[in-house]
Amino acid sequence: MSGGAATTRPGGLSEAPSLADLSPTGRRSARLRLRAAWMYYVEGMTQSAIAEALDIGRVTVVRLLADARQLNEVKISLSREIAELPRLEMGLQKAFGLREAVVAPVSGPFADATSAIGAATGLFISDFIRSDMKIGFGWGRTLMRALGFIDEKTVTNLSVISLLGGITKAKQYNPSEFAWQLSRLFQADCHLIAAPAIVDSIETKQALIERCGLGTVYALAREMDAVVLSVGEMESESTSLRFGFFSDADWASLIAAGAVGDVVYNFIDIEGRPVDHPINTRVMSIPIETLQATPERILTSGGPGKAKAALAALRMLRPTVFITDEITAAAVLEEAGATY
Repeated sequence: MSGGAATTRPGGLSEAPSLADLSPTGRRSARLRLRAAWMYYVEGMTQSAIAEALDIGRVTVVRLLADARQLNEVKISLSREIAELPRLEMGLQKAFGLREAVVAPVSGPFADATSAIGAATGLFISDFIRSDMKIGFGWGRTLMRALGFIDEKTVTNLSVISLLGGITKAKQYNPSEFAWQLSRLFQADCHLIAAPAIVDSIETKQALIERCGLGTVYALAREMDAVVLSVGEMESESTSLRFGFFSDADWASLIAAGAVGDVVYNFIDIEGRPVDHPINTRVMSIPIETLQATPERILTSGGPGKAKAALAALRMLRPTVFITDEITAAAVLEEAGATY
């Protein structure tokens, strides 16, 4: 197909497969096939280069390209719907040094992307979790939605760590809820920070860690194999603000200090740096430095108004994997001044 005058590119499907149409294994395989076809036909990469980029064997690349042709996914013209997602994924990978980006389709620019990102996150976690793993989890609407898409499987010696303390008055979400629910799915050990998410002083925080038994959770966190985190935005729709976790005065002072978002209540500026604010010294969360040092760092977030917060989290966490929606992906790349 590459010998004609026209540019040969992958495509041919009117729309990307829905999350309900494919099993987790089938969906990941379809994404891998599409990415291989994109690299080969659009970017002109060799099969050996594709194998190295995707961390698969060259024989597998040959098979993926053959399957793409057999399934009629490689044609002269390119359907924008099928092309946009891998283009965004590869743009994010190049801009932020990700090993993998997963971009979920959404119905429109103002659609609630929580379900789509949650589904993609649940499928990713299902494939990712394995025996003898220590994995930490943040919290938020996206992760709670992911629970419904996580497939149970038999694993042994799995430790789940909640990365943030709890709250004293819960409406719909509690920071420790996701870790607890997931540990029940896999019959794993669950380690919680049994303290409020925000305490009254740094002295109280130190006392809880050093003299009230929480030091063991913080020590275990330094041995984590992976963390899965979302980012909160500073908009009026933020879960933390809507559910009354912070006062309006605190929120206004955080914004005045330059905060554009938070990762487990560590508030950061657009460059991913912690802002100079008392709340950052009083948060009962696993330290940012521990999160950054964890080998696998999965960031999952998106939706209207989250571009700046997501960009800040990408710069702070330097994740290995980023899961988002197509609108947020494009907005983050534009905010960062990256081309794709």
